Amino acid sequence: MSDDAISDDGAARRRSLDNVDLLGTLAPADRADLGDRCIWRRYRMGERVFERGSVGEEVFFVVEGALNVVSFSPVGQEVTFATAPAGATVGEFAAIDGLPRSASVVAIEDSLVAVLDAPSFVALIKADGMVAFELLCRLSAMVRRGDERVVEIGNRQATSRVYGELLRLAQTDQTAPDLWVVKPLPPLRDLAGTAGTTREIVSGALRQLYPSGIIRRKCDTLYILDRAALEDIVSPPDSERAGG
Repeated sequence: MSDDAISDDGAARRRSLDNVDLLGTLAPADRADLGDRCIWRRYRMGERVFERGSVGEEVFFVVEGALNVVSFSPVGQEVTFATAPAGATVGEFAAIDGLPRSASVVAIEDSLVAVLDAPSFVALIKADGMVAFELLCRLSAMVRRGDERVVEIGNRQATSRVYGELLRLAQTDQTAPDLWVVKPLPPLRDLAGTAGTTREIVSGALRQLYPSGIIRRKCDTLYILDRAALEDIVSPPDSERAGG
C-alpha cells in the first residue's frame, strides 16, 4: 500500500462498488455492506499502490481511474503485464495465498480504490459461489494470457536464432565486398534444425525481413543487404535493451 495514499473517508462512504465486475452477482445490499467494510483511497497519477515483493494481503477494487500491473525485466526495463481500468480488481493473489506481492501496481490516472482486507475477501469467495466462479474465470484468463505470452516470447527467441544462423552462414560477395550472401541457402528444415526451431518459424522469420529490404532471395541465394540491421535484431544495442 502506498504511504502517500490520500484518505477519502467522508466521500468514500458514499461511493459504490456497483461497477466492480467481480462483484456483479452480489445483491445491491451485500455490495453496499462490502463497501462499508472497505477503506477508500485516492491515488494520484504515477503513484505506487504497492510494490512487487512487499507484504500485504488487501484486495483493491478500482472504482475510478486505472492502474497498471508492472514488473521489471532483467535489464531493468519496466514491463506492463496488464491494465486494470475502473471495475477491475487487483491484489487477489496475495489475499488468497498470503505470499508477497507478485507484481507492482501504479496508478496511470487519478484513481479511487476501495481496499478490502484479506479475511473479508476470502470469506466472500467461500460464501458466494458466483463470486468464486467469476474469480476462477478471471484467473483462468490470466493463465491463458500468460501461456500465450510465453509462446510469443519463445517464438521471438527462435526468430533471433534463425537470424543468427543466417549471419553465421553469410560470406562476403567476391564481386561486392559490402554485400553478404548465403549461398546456397540451406533447406528451411535444415535451418530449423540448426536453429533449434520449426520449419514454419524459419519461413515466418524470413518473410518478416523481405519487406524491410534487409534481405533478398534469388533462386538458391540469400542476399543480406543490411548486415548491421540484422545484427541489431539479433543483439539490440544496450540502450534499446534498457529501454533508454
